[in-house]
Amino acid sequence: MRYDHVNVLPRQKSALALVLAGLVAGTSSTPALAQTAPPGDAPAPNATAAAPTGTMPRPLNYQPPVYPPEAEKAGLEATVTLQLDIDRTGKVKNVAVIEPAGHGFDESAIEAAKKLEFDPARKADGTPVPARILYRYSFALKKAEPPPDATSGDKPGAAQASESLRGVVLASGGDVPLAGATVLLSGPSGQNEATVDIDGNFRFDALGPGKYRVIITAPGYDTLDVTEEIAAGEAIEVKYRLVAASDGLEVVVRGARSPREVTKRTLEQREMLRIPGTNGDALRALQNLPGVARPPAIAGILLVRGSAPGDTQTFLDGTQIPLIYHFGGLSSVVPTEMIERIDFFPGNFSAQYGRVMGGIVDVAVRAPKNDGKYHGMAQADLVDARFIAEGPVPGTKNKVRFIAGARRSYLDATLGLALDAAGAGITQLPVYWDYQLGLEANPTPSSSVRLTFFGADDSIALVADQPPPGEPAISGNAGFHTGFHRIQLRYDNDIDDKNRFSAVAAVGIDKLDFGVGPFFFNLTNYSISGRAEYTRRISKGITLNSGLDVFTNYADAKYRGPAPPRAGEPSGGPFSTRPLIESEFSGWIVSPAGYVELEIAPTGRAKLVPGVRVDGYNRVDGIDISPRVNGRIDLTSKFPRSTLKGGVGAYTQPPQPQETIPPFGSSGLRSNRAIHYAIGAEQEFTRNIELSVEGFYKQLDRLVSQQASAVGGGTDRANLGKGRIFGAEFLLKYKADANFFGWVAYTLSRSLRTPLPGAEEQPVSFDQTHILTALGSYRLGGGWEIGARFRLVSGNLTTPNVCNFEEEGCIPNRANAIYNASVGTYVPIPYSGPFSERFPMFHQLDIRVDRRFRFKSWQLSIYLDVQNVYNSQNVEGIDYNFNYTARQYVTGVPILPSFGLRGDF
Repeated sequence: MRYDHVNVLPRQKSALALVLAGLVAGTSSTPALAQTAPPGDAPAPNATAAAPTGTMPRPLNYQPPVYPPEAEKAGLEATVTLQLDIDRTGKVKNVAVIEPAGHGFDESAIEAAKKLEFDPARKADGTPVPARILYRYSFALKKAEPPPDATSGDKPGAAQASESLRGVVLASGGDVPLAGATVLLSGPSGQNEATVDIDGNFRFDALGPGKYRVIITAPGYDTLDVTEEIAAGEAIEVKYRLVAASDGLEVVVRGARSPREVTKRTLEQREMLRIPGTNGDALRALQNLPGVARPPAIAGILLVRGSAPGDTQTFLDGTQIPLIYHFGGLSSVVPTEMIERIDFFPGNFSAQYGRVMGGIVDVAVRAPKNDGKYHGMAQADLVDARFIAEGPVPGTKNKVRFIAGARRSYLDATLGLALDAAGAGITQLPVYWDYQLGLEANPTPSSSVRLTFFGADDSIALVADQPPPGEPAISGNAGFHTGFHRIQLRYDNDIDDKNRFSAVAAVGIDKLDFGVGPFFFNLTNYSISGRAEYTRRISKGITLNSGLDVFTNYADAKYRGPAPPRAGEPSGGPFSTRPLIESEFSGWIVSPAGYVELEIAPTGRAKLVPGVRVDGYNRVDGIDISPRVNGRIDLTSKFPRSTLKGGVGAYTQPPQPQETIPPFGSSGLRSNRAIHYAIGAEQEFTRNIELSVEGFYKQLDRLVSQQASAVGGGTDRANLGKGRIFGAEFLLKYKADANFFGWVAYTLSRSLRTPLPGAEEQPVSFDQTHILTALGSYRLGGGWEIGARFRLVSGNLTTPNVCNFEEEGCIPNRANAIYNASVGTYVPIPYSGPFSERFPMFHQLDIRVDRRFRFKSWQLSIYLDVQNVYNSQNVEGIDYNFNYTARQYVTGVPILPSFGLRGDF
């Protein structure tokens, strides 16, 4: 696991800063936060000093350690200094002893520190970041109380004043007792001084009436100076809170590296869970970001910046996975609750990624909780149920932690009987399930090892009692099944301030089976993949990233179905009545790659990232060399930040395996290629509101296309196609605060292709000119939260067989098909060119309401997620009559409510 660090440094680097020190009174301990200066005279890679408003972690609770019994009997005292790694949520993820004391003190301090909670460190803009701090526990024996003085007011019958002042001193924000703070009291009774005890208490008795000045000081906190007035016979009780000192401290964010890419959009946990219309599914939330087109109804695909679905690659903790959504896009293959973050790169990504021309989705699975306790979550709605459990592996003393999850749909049980009774001809509704099991340990304070097993499976089966129109040979059973499984080992090590190493390796199997009547296609892939990256800070402002990226798989494919048509010949009737062929293929596909990348930061406001990637393929001709360069510069050094960014680079993608295998493909193909251009700007308006604008252009060439074969008829494939994709993206975002988050995203784009030289340029089926999404979620208080999402999107493109009756010049009932007497069906004649008609504009409103109930050791959440609230009749397809003389629109999902329950402990 990689950690970003927050160092708390004094103005004088030569001294060790213990900024929240405490002196101990009684048999307990006092916390102290500190951090030493980094080794050497240079900051960490890409270190950036936060503005004065940046903050270090603030304690939200205090957990006293248990005094070791043997040490107490022996009269031993000690101080233990710990190093705590605190994540973005304020949880303690790892504890290491920096200054051990032995005799059981170290173990006691570690166990207590694991139970601490913090308000996380924050950058100048308020963004929470992971942090590494020092935390000190001091153990001191309770001193014997001296006998009462003969002259004191404790002596029975002695005269004493009845006025008194007593109170509690706490750290602001977490209400942690500030043991050891000094309280100086001056007034009519003279000057008195007291030291705050371990519970934060102090007390002055026998004062006499009048005004008193109270001055409270504590290391690392601003001095509090107030005046209290005590009336005759009055006893005052007060509570004081000290604020962490802003002077004398400098907060430095280390390791919080600015992106290597032009655009990197990250979704945080709360945003992923609460976006309306997604059922709280993290990966479905990606469809609300700029540059992502709306997929057709129930299609589980990602369409990024006008690229085909296969042009975007998804990684899970650095390992490529073939599926991102379950069947129909009902949910993603990883539960949201197991995801730490999702990084989305719509284009111009760094050289560490390759073999793709579209975008990158990198999903990071969070580490198991490290508090020594067991936790769990269970959730069920109208579609599926899932659970998660995590905690220490028994017998490992929390040195090895686990996180496990599983999910299964049950539409087959809830709707199957009803559809069967209605004669729908469906023997099995979509059934999907997925699982995850991760084991994690920290061999050293700066390194982590994780072993993970995960996978997903989808299947559906139908009975085709009646052949579909125009395909008389399709009848009988039809089914679809796909799935994948992975075993993954990941290692991360922040070696020191100058060196970092990470590696991930995985072994997997992918399955794809499709069959209808006599036709089938079966594919099994056995894969071995590995990625490794070494980062070296060469000097101040220059960092080198170098890495290897290897993907290999053994494919075993079988096909029975109609042969591909010969070039220049008519189709010969319906697809299902063409002559059958059988084909098999098995063999290795090997794709090694390496890359080198520099991060050059001449100043704290500018960054340039040049790099080059080299890819090779055993089934593709040539070696691909892909140079890339990205850069960004902050025009202002302080808030509000104004940033310019841009990039250009080459990206290659190998042909699909079937495109290289006869009879459907051809040998000797090269990789498809795209040149990405991007330029944009980012502007902060407030700490929460920012605007991002970006223009993009993708020039495509060497696209694999079909052409007539020069020998023997039929078709060949060759790198003859080209294309272009261009547009602009706008994102006005309100970053999540305690109550609200939301954004407005708009994308303007065109995606065009020219399949062969001299052919007419035409749009692709997934081209969407306008994409507007507005969403927000607000916490009302009392456990209630409500959110809404509105989408307005250009309709999808289609190739019509009958003209739109509302179109000028359309002639109803004209001949749009030829009767094929041999099979007794009509064969349609396209009315116009490919993708020449666009469906009406898509628009939809979704609403989500959450209610949370908190109990002593667990919480219950109830939610209602309603899609298409006003039941918009959005067009998703066209239905034709038997002879293609009439047509009608097919609408998508109607109003769809989903009710769910979730429990967390």
